[in-house]
Formats: sequence, C-alpha cells, structure tokens
Amino acid sequence: MPKIAIISASVRKGRKSHSVALYFQNYLTQKQLAETEILDLDAYNFPIFEERLRLIENPTEEMLQLAKTITEVDGVIIVTPEYNGGYPASLKNVIDLLYAEWKRKPIAIATVSAGAFGGSQVITSLQFSLWKIGALVIPAMFPVPTVEKTFNEDGIPTDKESIDKKAGVFVNELLFWIKAKEAAEK
Repeated sequence: MPKIAIISASVRKGRKSHSVALYFQNYLTQKQLAETEILDLDAYNFPIFEERLRLIENPTEEMLQLAKTITEVDGVIIVTPEYNGGYPASLKNVIDLLYAEWKRKPIAIATVSAGAFGGSQVITSLQFSLWKIGALVIPAMFPVPTVEKTFNEDGIPTDKESIDKKAGVFVNELLFWIKAKEAAEK
C-alpha cells in the first residue's frame, strides 16, 4: 500500500483548509488506498527560511523529521488556501527548506478558498515552484470553493457523494503517477 503525506499548509487562526486535509486522510484510509500522515505546518515551529536543510549547521529535529517523511512517502497531497492569489508563506518556507526530497516526488495539489473559484489562482505559482525543484506535479487538481460551506471542521463534506466522486478522480491520478514512478525506477 502506498504511503501518502498530506501537507496542511495553513497556519492561520481560524483556517478552513485543514478540514480538506482531514477529509483526504479519512477518504484514503476508509477506502484503503494508502497509508497516510498529515503534516500540519501549524504544528511545526520552523524559522523563516534562511537556508536549505542540507546547509543548516544545526537543523531542528522537526526539520529532520519532515525531510525524512517526505523522502519516505510515495506521494504528497498539498492542501493549501489561496491568500491574495498566492499560497501561504508557511508552505513556501517548507518547499524551499527541502530540495532533494522533492525530486521526482508525485505531488497532488488541492486548493481552497472562501470564494467561488476554489483557490484556482494559486495553482500556477505553486506548480511552478514545485517544478523548479524537480517535483512531479500531477495534472489533476482539487479546487474547493466556498470551503466553509463545503466541509465541516472535521473534514466531513456537505455533499459526500459529489466530493467523493471528485476525490476519486484526483486520488486515482496521484496513485497512477506513484505507480508510474515505481515502474520507471525498476
């Protein structure tokens, strides 16, 4: 069974995107599609980016654990809100902290907003940052408009059937690229 890390990118008070991370953890676990771990950036106490992990003289245990987890998982789902057309500094901080860990790692992007477009403006800038460091960003996206109406705080969707159908397409694409990477490395 593949291992998938789910990055909950927001550290904002009252954040709504974390409910989508919880949803994916429940979805993948209940359908027995993958082992999951949520990497909640709100739980980490990373300093503002000064240098890549491999060049930091005394990295924190949290930094080392994050790098180990990203290295060991088969794929990543990033759940990020859109803030003023971009993604949060907490996510940029983590992307820049690591480097080799992202190389050819299959990554799926779920975007979230309170508005009607589901964070669609953030996708291009996030894809570009990940492509620049060699990540394998899958083509399927999972935008969530009006997140506070679509999910409750425990990650339960208001229209489970519709959201599960959309998630099925998204997750299957990530699983395809995980398998394709494994086949290519044999």
